Amino acid sequence: MECMEVIKSFAALAQPLRLQVFRALVVVGEPGLTPGAIQEALGVAPATLSFHLKELVNAGLVTQERAGRNLIYRAHYEQMNSLLAYLTQNCCLGEACVVESSSASCGF
Repeated sequence: MECMEVIKSFAALAQPLRLQVFRALVVVGEPGLTPGAIQEALGVAPATLSFHLKELVNAGLVTQERAGRNLIYRAHYEQMNSLLAYLTQNCCLGEACVVESSSASCGF
């Protein structure tokens, strides 16, 4: 994953509603959610949700698919996993991290 992709992903998730939407899509899994289901679950206005979904799609964290008259949004797990891998690829200098007192010890 390129540095600019990482920055774009974090920028998209750095807004509370977008983070909530993304987490809801991760939880629901492969079936995804329609905008109406997201609106109902999170209590957000349609125009506001549309703006935030566009930002998540633009960052590559969410995919959009048309199913008949509905749009289905899904978390893009490959992108999410790439972001997590980028963050942890050099964790603990390549050694297994040891958890002590509910914090990871990386030799610092």
